[in-house]
Amino acid sequence: MTTVSSPLAGRVIGLEAVPDPVFSGAMVGPGTAVDPAREPGEAVSPVDGVIVSLHPHAFVVVDNEGHGVLTHLGIDTVQMNGEGFELLVSKGDNVTRGQAVVRWNPAAVEAAGKSPICPVVALEATAEVLENVRDGGTVAAGETLFDWK
Repeated sequence: MTTVSSPLAGRVIGLEAVPDPVFSGAMVGPGTAVDPAREPGEAVSPVDGVIVSLHPHAFVVVDNEGHGVLTHLGIDTVQMNGEGFELLVSKGDNVTRGQAVVRWNPAAVEAAGKSPICPVVALEATAEVLENVRDGGTVAAGETLFDWK
């Protein structure tokens, strides 16, 4: 089983509350979402693994069981063309749970007219393989969001 941790501190809102039909409809995969604290900070890896996809606004870490976890920093933030995001690792790097991956400022994303809400998604999975999925309350970076069996 893989435990998926929160990549940032904030309020857990659940995937269905994400203001984007692709995420809220779980078309990318099941998971949850975090409405982050509005302060500059770092998004950290939710699992131990390898960075297989890395963009300023999103990254995927695949663990040693082959589970890919997508962290998407905000909604429609691809339109910001990397502005306000700083990559701290490279594609292909091995990372550990809690290691900083991207430095960003959710308040700046919001000021640019985008939602800073962050989906955390189990790629190529079905809802049945996730357990203990959080969909409310506050969370600190590194606290469990869900388990992938």
